[in-house]
Amino acid sequence: MQSVIKNLPSCAGIYQYFDDTGKLLYVGKAKNLKNRVKSYWRFTPTLAPNPTLSSRILKMLSEAVSLEYIIVESEEDALILENSLIKQLKPKYNILLRDDKTYPYIYIDESAEYPRFEITRKVVKGKDITYYGPFPSGGRALLDALYEVYPLVQKKSCLREGKACLFYQIKKCLAPCERKITPQEYAKIVEEAKSSIHKRQKLIKILEERMARLALGERYEEAAKMRDFITAIASLSPTSTIDFAQKIDLDIFAIQNGDERGVIIKLFMREGKIISSSYSYFRHTHNFDTDEAYKQALLEFYIQDMPHVSQTILTAHDFEDREQIAQTLSTRYNKKIEVLAPKRGNKAKLVSLALQNCDELLRQKDRDTLIEQKIADLFDLERIPYRIETFDNSHLMGTATVGGMVVWNENGWDKDSYRRYELHTHDEYGQMKEMLSRRIEDFKEHPAPDLWILDGGQANLNLALSLLKEAHVHLDVIAIAKEKLDAKAHRAKGAAKDLVYTTAGIIELKSTDPRLHWVQRQRDEAHRYALSYHQHKRRKEDMQLSLFTKKGIGKATVKKLIDYFGTFEAIQNASIEELEKVTNKKIANILKTNN
Repeated sequence: MQSVIKNLPSCAGIYQYFDDTGKLLYVGKAKNLKNRVKSYWRFTPTLAPNPTLSSRILKMLSEAVSLEYIIVESEEDALILENSLIKQLKPKYNILLRDDKTYPYIYIDESAEYPRFEITRKVVKGKDITYYGPFPSGGRALLDALYEVYPLVQKKSCLREGKACLFYQIKKCLAPCERKITPQEYAKIVEEAKSSIHKRQKLIKILEERMARLALGERYEEAAKMRDFITAIASLSPTSTIDFAQKIDLDIFAIQNGDERGVIIKLFMREGKIISSSYSYFRHTHNFDTDEAYKQALLEFYIQDMPHVSQTILTAHDFEDREQIAQTLSTRYNKKIEVLAPKRGNKAKLVSLALQNCDELLRQKDRDTLIEQKIADLFDLERIPYRIETFDNSHLMGTATVGGMVVWNENGWDKDSYRRYELHTHDEYGQMKEMLSRRIEDFKEHPAPDLWILDGGQANLNLALSLLKEAHVHLDVIAIAKEKLDAKAHRAKGAAKDLVYTTAGIIELKSTDPRLHWVQRQRDEAHRYALSYHQHKRRKEDMQLSLFTKKGIGKATVKKLIDYFGTFEAIQNASIEELEKVTNKKIANILKTNN
């Protein structure tokens, strides 16, 4: 490693430290690779870590045995590549915030004669688009409340019909489709609605009055709907007495590290008012680094196709790459963007408000006893599992072979992230390998979790560790399987215990242990999900098999075709020459004639 360090080029790039097993420990970026990497070390009398570095980096360097680097054209390119590799590969000593969701905006196209408010997460094409937000939560409730309170065009299709409908009869619309209201009069209603997006107390007051009337009229379901609107809208942003004289747009980021977890808060100020906020926790707190945290938070939030970007971003802490981040975002959006860490004035009060909310969220969360912390301690995991992916596969005599991946995070089952895999390998080991390999290939788009749980024993655990090592991904893995009795895994209830396989060996827990229940719950959900997909696919394949039988093709021939082509779809798409190779000319003609 010493020779690599001494011969590094003096240009921009990223560097990667690896341990003696080939696992990636750390990814960093540099404007000048030679200067940056040399700053980690002392060269006399022998190569040794620089003692002035943080304890985290010193521990990383004590494990590092090799160094690799990639040259790029500019520091900006290095910054972007560094962030991408951290997301994909989850190095042991880099922090990963996992807060890369896109938030919805309310928008209105005022070039329309009778415009409507809509929800979007991306830039909308149009001549005169105005965006409001972002709204991490409560945006849909706010939009629905606008249509509840103001007589706007309720549906896109309303104007096309050219005839007053039920909405006009119940006084939720003024029938612009029949020109019962002029565009000028309608524009005044739109202005009132736009004002309510930023000054929401007026909207809440109207909803409260409506809720009270509905409750008095014993229309409790409708009153409950108003109550839900009020709750969602009221929770959009924290209470603030800070008053900005000018109508200014600001995004405020605060990141606070705690003992067991950290928290990131975002506040969004529009026209001098805080209109929304969001927060999320992160767990890899012993690896916390302020510079890395703010870099990730800003680069992940400000994606290319974002509807609205404030020209001024405030951060609660100054950090090393603040000016470079500002330059990168300015290039990304083709306009000047500032990233500031204010120390005085109203802007400093805003970051102080964000930090106060961080402290309160950490205080509330620290009251909870974390099952994930107990899992990390029990299985000696590198990190507390904030996000878990669990895998299982399902088949019947080698047919309708599928796999399922379920995802758990702090909020419970993340069903939007569940994945189904149509598998082509015939043995269970090969099926697990195929499924895990495909997931690893997807790390670039959807980063690796904190923990994998596999349905299976030592063989599947070794397989996963081998695939991850080959991909240079650092990820904890455990497997769960039934205890072997008489050379069989008895799955009947009570016949055999569940054993958990880890890199340190097999762990057997009492059947009443809540930690075992937690792992079993993950496994059972993966099994349920894979099985439901298998049953769906099997019904479909049974129908296809029935069609083949009607054509006069026997089951033995169908099996031969499936063994060769893998799926019914592949058989149907095969050429007549390919079919002849597997069967004969007569069957090939039948298949292609009736296709």
